[in-house]
Amino acid sequence: MAGNWKMYKTPAETTSFFEKFRPLVEKSEHCEIVICPPFTNIAAAVGATQGTRIRVGAQNLYWAKEGAFTGEISAPMIQAAGCTHTIVGHSERRQYFGETDETVLKRTLAALEAGLTPIVCVGELSEHRESGQTEAVMVEQCRKGIVPLTLEQFSRIVIAYEPVWAIGTGKTATPEIAADAHRLLRGQMRAHYGQAAGDAVRILYGGSVKPDNVRSLMAQPEIDGVLVGGASLDANSFASIVNF
Repeated sequence: MAGNWKMYKTPAETTSFFEKFRPLVEKSEHCEIVICPPFTNIAAAVGATQGTRIRVGAQNLYWAKEGAFTGEISAPMIQAAGCTHTIVGHSERRQYFGETDETVLKRTLAALEAGLTPIVCVGELSEHRESGQTEAVMVEQCRKGIVPLTLEQFSRIVIAYEPVWAIGTGKTATPEIAADAHRLLRGQMRAHYGQAAGDAVRILYGGSVKPDNVRSLMAQPEIDGVLVGGASLDANSFASIVNF
């Protein structure tokens, strides 16, 4: 159960969030919990989760280890700051910052090399869905962004399916639509990496997940977890999602 805070909260607000959140999930052993705050809050988040099962992730990373890349943050820096995970290829990075399937692959490889678990995002725009291109788009994103990984590398990633039309819009893919997309992705992974690896990869659903719809989403056997945006900013709300 992963939370993506996007561009919200200060370090002080981060500390305050975890003071409320920690007791609500201290007995939650049925899942991994990962929260991805902005870079400036990573230190506060890592400090506030010390000694708990809550993991901290970054929202993005650059593929070079170091160099003259003003404004960028590398995988070794993120790992040294105490993160275990990083989101890669979020639809907002694709939409606003020129992320492509090729750069998703480069970032994923950099994360793996640093020992981070990449949460690799794929998903279609509303025009793709309306014109019946959902499957073609997702197959292409997998072909360029995931399938070049070796089997060993693939075994260390998490995939997140995010229908872009359902992010921050209040529209949620029905559990059935989400499950169909997850089935498609898992089928692609089985075809390339074999049945066992395809079965084992965790595929999260992201797109307007809230306390009142998480149960019906998680009832779908194809959905292994969720990547939550806005609802992860409130401790009670995200705890009720974790403890669905």
